[in-house]
Amino acid sequence: MRWRLYVLLLMVVLVVPLLGAKSADEAGDRAWWQNTDEPVAKELPYTGYTRSSFYLPMRDGVRIAVDLYLPKGLPDGEKIPAALSQTRYWRRLQVNKPFGLIFKMTEEIERIVQSGYALVRLDARGTGASFGTRTHPWTADETKDGAQVVDWIVRQPWSNGRVGAAGGSYEGTTAEFLAINKHPAVKAIAPMFALYDTYTDIAYPGGIHLEWFTEIWERGNRAMDLNQPQSFYWFARLFLRGVAPVDRDRWGKELAEAARVHRGNYQVHQEARQLVFRDDVSPGGFTPDVFSPHAYADDLRAAGIPIYSYSGWFDGGYAHAAVKRHLTVRNQGSRLILGPWDHGGDDRYRPFAKPTRAKFDHIGELLRFFDRYLKDEKTGIENEPPVHYYTMVEDRWKEADTWPPPATPTRFHLGDAKSLLRHDAPVTEGVDEYRVDRRAGTGSVARWNSLAIGLAVRYPDRKRRDKRLLVYDSAPLPEAMEVTGHPIVELYLSSDQTDAQVFAYLEDVEPHGDVALVTEGMLRAVHRRLSDGPPPYRTPAPYHTFLRRDAQWLRPGQVVKLRFDLLPVSHLFREGHRIRLALAGEDIDHFRSLPTPRPTWRVYRGGATPSHLMLPVVR
Repeated sequence: MRWRLYVLLLMVVLVVPLLGAKSADEAGDRAWWQNTDEPVAKELPYTGYTRSSFYLPMRDGVRIAVDLYLPKGLPDGEKIPAALSQTRYWRRLQVNKPFGLIFKMTEEIERIVQSGYALVRLDARGTGASFGTRTHPWTADETKDGAQVVDWIVRQPWSNGRVGAAGGSYEGTTAEFLAINKHPAVKAIAPMFALYDTYTDIAYPGGIHLEWFTEIWERGNRAMDLNQPQSFYWFARLFLRGVAPVDRDRWGKELAEAARVHRGNYQVHQEARQLVFRDDVSPGGFTPDVFSPHAYADDLRAAGIPIYSYSGWFDGGYAHAAVKRHLTVRNQGSRLILGPWDHGGDDRYRPFAKPTRAKFDHIGELLRFFDRYLKDEKTGIENEPPVHYYTMVEDRWKEADTWPPPATPTRFHLGDAKSLLRHDAPVTEGVDEYRVDRRAGTGSVARWNSLAIGLAVRYPDRKRRDKRLLVYDSAPLPEAMEVTGHPIVELYLSSDQTDAQVFAYLEDVEPHGDVALVTEGMLRAVHRRLSDGPPPYRTPAPYHTFLRRDAQWLRPGQVVKLRFDLLPVSHLFREGHRIRLALAGEDIDHFRSLPTPRPTWRVYRGGATPSHLMLPVVR
């Protein structure tokens, strides 16, 4: 599933194609049902495939570019289900000779189609070779297009009347919006490595603008929509012509016309820079919730189909997105998986070690899911608990009936001498002063980078970077401790400015001093008010509305309480290791800075201001 060179050249969101434990060294992240590092050997009912490409006109006349893959030699009268993938990142590449062999990228397609599926891949409205324009991601027209494509699928002579949808990142969200149509032929979806709440999961985690991402996403999308990959890299023109035209458009005239139409598309970064609160209206006239799946949870429940929420611990902020989706839309047959992966699942994050290629058979897991609901086959998945998660360092897959699994909330207080003290240790009242270091950041291969440039996530220099932060360490652990769930930070803090951005990092410190990042979270102080009412979705974390009416600006010197969650994780701290909480006022590599002078904080601890870290400890 490694499309790395393609993604790296275009600098756009990585897309996964439609897609008795052994020792850690042997098994890696292999699935619980997987016996080897290779994809599971299964006798495929078909050999080879055929592909055709054409325009499919929509109700308003807009032409959508579609690729149709069918098993080669499909007998007349044979009925098979369809797998639908709607992308905004080009359904297929047009590559100069002789580079076609390098960019063939058919391994996953072959496996899906030869397993007895019709694969339908299309360029979403306003992208690739399709016509139309886009006012924002996942427009209402784009959602309706999906339903109309399903209407076309079920009319085909090879269709058994059942359709599933899957994909990673943008494609995962199109799968979710397809289900919102409540089309009776759509029987199951798998949103993989995909957002659920647009505001918190990617654009403004903790209410802080993820500026690096929106800027690079805008530039990458613009290059793709205009079919100009060389505008990102001049050397791309040597081997990559852009998106493939449909079969009849041999000279690319329709493709060029579609690209001209795309000039009217929105610019996401320019829109995002104008927003602070969830209910702010962008210059284009919309709020983030308009294209946020969580706002359509009632429709997803009404669809009644199984949903496979699929993510990894270092998949940007999408592990929490997968959790929220799974807990909120509890349709029968729905599942949740959280692995040791970054965005796309190609790579496995390993604390204190270099990342490695993932051994998990993602396509095999999808086929187990879709074979069950599109073919009525017994695949074993129907007998398993609905939740699987991977504990890092221990390197084991575990299962549960729900998320999070049972755990004991264990408090670590901020103590004097920059210590973290267990809940039963005495805590001395005090204050730690910290002048925010404007140069603090998490580097160029962090979880947020994996959303756009396809590099394996690493945090190789946390020991050095922590020197810029306010750091609290526990004593060496007397025994191993598993943390599984959603860590919570509660800080009592004052600033000499009217706002603050707080980044918190949970870290694992080895006896000889090496540091591994476990998880992180953040909150902008103006958003600190916790909701009095029920949140719009189920979450194990404190819920902040991020609405303008709930804004609470700081008064310089005012002591306030900030309570927020870190991204979910499952990690084993070994005996003799220390737990570290590191605090920063900047992540200059990814998040937009506040337009204020360099702030000075005072962090209060003990007594009436018991700043602490709460860890969900599994015993």
